[in-house]
Amino acid sequence: MNKLLKNNNIILLEAAIIEQLRRSGPIKLHHTLMNAPLIYNKEEKEALKNIYQNYINISLEAEIPFLMCTPTWRANQSRVSNSDINPSVNTHAVHFLQEIRNSQQSGKNLIKIGGMIGCRNDCYKPEEGLSAVESEQFHSWQIAQLAEASPDFLIAATLPNVDEAIGIAKAMEKTGIPYIISFVISRNGHILDGTDMTDAVDMIYFSTNQKPLGFMINCSYPTFLCADKQSSKLFTRLIGYQANASSLDHCDLDGADQLEKESLSDWGNEMLKLNKSYGIKILGGCCGTGEEHLRYIVNHKHD
Repeated sequence: MNKLLKNNNIILLEAAIIEQLRRSGPIKLHHTLMNAPLIYNKEEKEALKNIYQNYINISLEAEIPFLMCTPTWRANQSRVSNSDINPSVNTHAVHFLQEIRNSQQSGKNLIKIGGMIGCRNDCYKPEEGLSAVESEQFHSWQIAQLAEASPDFLIAATLPNVDEAIGIAKAMEKTGIPYIISFVISRNGHILDGTDMTDAVDMIYFSTNQKPLGFMINCSYPTFLCADKQSSKLFTRLIGYQANASSLDHCDLDGADQLEKESLSDWGNEMLKLNKSYGIKILGGCCGTGEEHLRYIVNHKHD
């Protein structure tokens, strides 16, 4: 992963997965585990595979590295143990993505697989975040399951609370696998718990021995970063941005009845600005995004 980041100026990350499934019609998401159990049903597994494959195709056609993450954002120990789903679902999810990668006729070396976790509670309510000690203990189970299948990296996404992120980082470093910490931010460029981004990065750096591969932001519109107001130090460690298609605040977006989007060109140009002006290499889409968003990045990366 370090070599991939060093040798490429732009790397594609998947666009929306869960929202694509939710709005596709026949596929029903699990009420607590979301898309993780789909890997056990033939038709649902195929629908999930097709979304990943469509994103892979965009990347490989452009000969750009592609990162895809396991559908395990909500498959933590508490939710898995309170369901009737196979308790090894996290390990099986890594195998599922490995099967997809192995099925490619070419370009396998450009595809990297991330084992994904999320926060324990609501990703938009930082007050529900765990302490660092609680977090390390709670998340270790899922992290160990993902690590067992040897993903290329681990990633914790949509984190609203720095303390919980510290515990996750401490649990992830024990695996020896490269890992990424990804925060959700508000429109003032701060993490939802109010912490300055640079301060948050420093706190995690000082709390770990094996440092993160880098940091990301997800589930936030690209302008939310307020990049021109951030310290230059941040951009030595901020390696990725997985952006919402809408500039609505999280509370409004989460409760919206219809799909909210800004214009594709506005979204894409802001994303490419993060890449060209601030060196953020990993670009992907979160809520409201799809194939067209990744294609915009690919088609305009040299503009």
